Amino acid sequence: MRNVRIDYGKDLVDLSFDPDRFAVLGRITESEPLSDRELGEAIDRPFGTARLEEIVGSGGRVLIVVPDATRKSASGQVVNLLVRRLIAAGVMPYDINAVFATGIHRAVTEEEKAAILTPFVAQRTATLEHRPRDLMNIVRLGETRGGIPVELNRALKEFDHVITVGAVTFHYFAGFTGGRKLICPGLASSRTVSETHKLAFDTEKLSRADGVGPGRLKGNPVHEAFLEAVRFAPPSFSVNTIVDSSGAATAAVCGHWEKAHEKACERYAAGHEIEIDKKRGIVAAGCGGFPFDINLIQAHKALESASYACGEAGTIVLFAECRDGTGRADMAEWFESSSSSGLAERLAANYKVNGQTAWSIREKAERFNVKIVTELPEELVAKTGMKKIGADEAQDIVRCPEGGYILPHGAKYLPRIAGDRSDAM
Repeated sequence: MRNVRIDYGKDLVDLSFDPDRFAVLGRITESEPLSDRELGEAIDRPFGTARLEEIVGSGGRVLIVVPDATRKSASGQVVNLLVRRLIAAGVMPYDINAVFATGIHRAVTEEEKAAILTPFVAQRTATLEHRPRDLMNIVRLGETRGGIPVELNRALKEFDHVITVGAVTFHYFAGFTGGRKLICPGLASSRTVSETHKLAFDTEKLSRADGVGPGRLKGNPVHEAFLEAVRFAPPSFSVNTIVDSSGAATAAVCGHWEKAHEKACERYAAGHEIEIDKKRGIVAAGCGGFPFDINLIQAHKALESASYACGEAGTIVLFAECRDGTGRADMAEWFESSSSSGLAERLAANYKVNGQTAWSIREKAERFNVKIVTELPEELVAKTGMKKIGADEAQDIVRCPEGGYILPHGAKYLPRIAGDRSDAM
C-alpha cells in the first residue's frame, strides 16, 4: 500500500491505495518556484509586445488587476516586482493602484488583500473595489457582435495603463482561467457577466453549448465573447503565471494581454493534460485545498476534471471542504429542482450564472455516484444529488477491489483518453 495526501481546506487527508489497482494522476513532485530574478527575466522577455518600461514611459497612472481570494496566482511576488519596476521607470508610487477582479464574487476581506498583494504592498498601495451592480462603478463601452453589452469597471478607462496579473489553469467552460478573464468577467457588470456566461449553455438542447469545455479556446463562444469585450479596454501588459500547489509561480509568460495568455495556455495544457488508456470505475479527487475548495462553485471544477476519468455510473469521491458554503446565497435555490433536466428548463427560461454551475453539478450527480467529503450541511448535499460521507468511508471506497484513479489536485489536471488530445487551442 502507498499513501497520497489530499489537500482539504487548509488541512490534509491521508489516503492509502494499492498501486496495482489505482493510478495517481498528476505530478506529486512539482517544479521549483521562480526566484525574483527568474520572474524578472520573464517580465524582461515579453511575448507579442514591447518591454514594460517602454510601455509605461516615465509617468502616468497605472492600474494593476489581480484575482480575488478564490485564486492562487503568485500575485504577491509579481506585484512586488511590478511596483518596484514601475517606480524605477518613473511612475510615482501614489499613481499605482490595484483592483481585485471579483466579477460577481463577494468582495475581498482586509486579510485577503494582504494575502493577495502581500502586507507590504497592501499597506502602501491604494486598492479599488469592483462592484458589478453599481452603475457609478461601471461604464458602457459598446457591445459584442452578438449584441452583448460591454459594461466594465470605469477605472479601466481612467488609468493610463492597465496591467493584469493572473494564473492559468483549466476552466470548465471558458477553456482556461487568467488573461482576458481578469477584465471580463473579473471587472465586468453583472449583466455582462451573465450574458457572456450564458453562451456556455444551449437553451434549445438544454445542455452545454458546442465548443465549450476545459482546455478549449478555438471555437469556444464564451472565450471569444470575453476577447471581444476586453478589446474595448485592452490592458497594456499582462503577467500569466503557472503556479504549484502552494500558489508559488513555477513559470510565467508575460507581454501582450491576448497573445501571451494564449502562449501560457499552450504551455499549461502541455504539462497538465494527462493521457489515460481508459476510464475507470472509481475516481477520488481533491480540489487542491484552500482556496480551490473554498466553496461549492470552486470545488465543482475538480468534479469536472474527475468526470473525464470516470466510467459512466462509476463512483467519484470528491474532497471539498467548502468553508464558505455554496459560494452564493442564491445557488442553493437551484437545487430545489428534482432533476438536472428540470433545472435546465429553469435555466433556459431565466438564465443565472450560478444556475449553470448547479446544473453541471446535478448532471454529474446523475451520471455518476458522487460522494463528497465536505463541511457542507448534509441536507444541502442531498439536494445536489451527491452524498456526504466521512474520510473513513472515502478510504474504504479506495480499498475496494475495483481499480481507479486518484487526482490529488483535480482542478489542475485534465484527463484525456490516449489519442484524444484537444486541438482546440
